[in-house]
Formats: sequence, structure tokens, C-alpha cells
Amino acid sequence: MNWNIGLGILIPFLGTMLGAACVFGLKGEMKPFVQKLLLGFASGVMVAASVWSLLIPSMDMVAHMEKLSFVPGAVGFLLGISFLLMLDRMVPHLHLNKEEPEGPKSQWKRTTMLLLAVTLHNIPEGMAVGVVFAGSISSRELVTLTGAFALSVGIAIQNFPEGAIISLPLKSEGESRGRAFLMGTLSGAVEPVAALVTVLLAGFIQPVLPYLLSFAAGAMIYVVVEELIPESAEGEHSNLGTLGFAAGFVIMMVLDVALG
Repeated sequence: MNWNIGLGILIPFLGTMLGAACVFGLKGEMKPFVQKLLLGFASGVMVAASVWSLLIPSMDMVAHMEKLSFVPGAVGFLLGISFLLMLDRMVPHLHLNKEEPEGPKSQWKRTTMLLLAVTLHNIPEGMAVGVVFAGSISSRELVTLTGAFALSVGIAIQNFPEGAIISLPLKSEGESRGRAFLMGTLSGAVEPVAALVTVLLAGFIQPVLPYLLSFAAGAMIYVVVEELIPESAEGEHSNLGTLGFAAGFVIMMVLDVALG
């Protein structure tokens, strides 16, 4: 694995770390309208990345299948949805601003389950970065290294508010600033791990790369539809979530098309 890939899979983690560091500079909780704006932004980035960085390259790689070139995209997408659904059911976790945890019953602390909720949806983001960098190695004409870095930077941008969204509520619930920062940072640690595993696997199972690309897209879309959009649309200021979505979508689209 060359240094470009190593740097690329670390960039999103750095975004989470910088966001978590907001706990040292901001007082109190994040304002609800800011939270909705940032959740919408993250949704837009993930949807645009799923389309331009994952699903379209997945179908381009099997263009020789002509009218059946949709098959790897459709199969991988549904498998990604199913994988996140399974994790959602198997792992106890608590979504932001919710009182009742999801998944099997557990005696785990509230802060632990908040951390797990964010960690769960960081897995597909890490996989997306890993599979795109793997694609840039094996299929340079369809997935460029620049395009892979564009995805990595795009996810890092949406990870910044995500790190703040997890660390600030932890501080407001009684955790020290240092511990809140550490837990916010750890929520993103799964991303480079998932990315590295995906890069290594893709190197051994090259023929299924189109399926891996669409798998990551399905997993990311599950997170957006099941968690981010509902949270951004709750209560007042729901239109801010929509504006955030539009901004995130356009920024990620521009990054991918202009740099890819």
C-alpha cells in the first residue's frame, strides 16, 4: 500500500478529529438549528458520493455487460442496505436527541450507545473510501486517484460537523472536555480501519470491485434515510436540513466531477 492510499484513508478521520476538537472552543450544546443544518449537509455529501463516486463507476466497470450493467450496482446496493440493517438490529445504540435506544436491550451507558450509533454509520464511509482507492489502483481510467481523494476530502468535510455533534452532547451530559474529545475522535477511528480492510480485500477479489462500490453506496444511503434525514427534519427549522442537504450535495458533486 503506497503513501497516497495511506494519506487518503486518514483524511476523513482527521475531519472527525477536528470536529471533535470543537468541544474545547464552544460552550454549551450545539444549537438545534445548527445541528439540523449540519445533519442535512452530511446527508447531501453522502448521497452525492454514493451516486458519482460509487454507483456510476460500479456500472462503468461492467459496461461490457451492456443492458445488464445495472446488475452489480443493484445487487451490491441491496446487500449494503441489508448489511447496515443487520448491524442496526444487532448492536445496541442510541441516536442523537432520542431517549429510547435501538437494537437489543443492554445495560451500557448512554454515552457508550451514542458513540456506537455514530460508529455504525462511519463503517460504510470508511468502506467507500477504501473501495474507491482500491478502484484507483486497478481501474485508473474509471476511478482516478484524484477522484478518490475528492471523495476522501468530501467525507472529511461532512465528518467535521459529525465529530462536533457527538463530542458536544457528551460534554453537556457531564463528560470532561478531554473525554468528550476522545470519544468523538474514537467514533471516527473505525473509518480508516474499514477503509484499510476494504483496500486489502479488493486487492484479492478484483472481479467483485463493482459490487463493493455499490455495496458501500447502499450502506451509506441506509444511514442517510434511516438516521440523518429524519433527525434533520424533526421539530422546527426542518427547512435548514433541506438547505444543508442541497449544499452538501452540490459541494460533493463539484468535488467529484471537477477533480475526478
